[in-house]
Amino acid sequence: MPASALPVHDGLLGASRVPSLARPERAVSVTEVAVLVLLGAAAAAATALPDLQLRIPGHAILRSVFPMALGMALVPRRLSGSVMGGSALATALLLQAGGAGGGPGAMTSLTLTGPLLDLALLGARQPWRLYLGFVLAGLGSNLAAFFVRWGFRAVDLAHRAGGGGGGGRRTAEWLAVAPWTYVLCGALAGLLSAAVWFHLRSRRGPAEAPGAQP
Repeated sequence: MPASALPVHDGLLGASRVPSLARPERAVSVTEVAVLVLLGAAAAAATALPDLQLRIPGHAILRSVFPMALGMALVPRRLSGSVMGGSALATALLLQAGGAGGGPGAMTSLTLTGPLLDLALLGARQPWRLYLGFVLAGLGSNLAAFFVRWGFRAVDLAHRAGGGGGGGRRTAEWLAVAPWTYVLCGALAGLLSAAVWFHLRSRRGPAEAPGAQP
């Protein structure tokens, strides 16, 4: 694989709490790609687990952001999130074929989290910018999941109404809390994942930065 593929993200590398598999002077390795693929699959498997019965709409994003944040700490390269997102989507589709997939909202956040992390962390070098990027990515991913879930509920409600069934009250109760809990869970998932896997202050000084002159 050419050295220009998946270049190292200096901000992620400098703030990671775990030993990095990536080296700035080296091209991405097979081991790094395998780790990203496995963690993307792990995020999909975690999303497909039985519901935690927390009765908090939008909490499923905690299962997808956490392993993907670990992947970006272990393999701090640009587009690492997209690699994990692709692996997560493929795994989720296989699980759904076996009858074990998550709901439409969970599938949406699972698919979007990785690419949104790449986008939100683009150009982020200071650790506080990394934290902000994780929060924004979690927030954006969960908002998308909310609108998808809302759309499915609206379609189901229309179908029930056409057939003389109920469900309007449950949907109204869901809408009374879901917009707030989806926002809160998305932002909190991003913040907690960043806090666990990344330092708030860089561990390396300017002299230790990649490419610095001795």
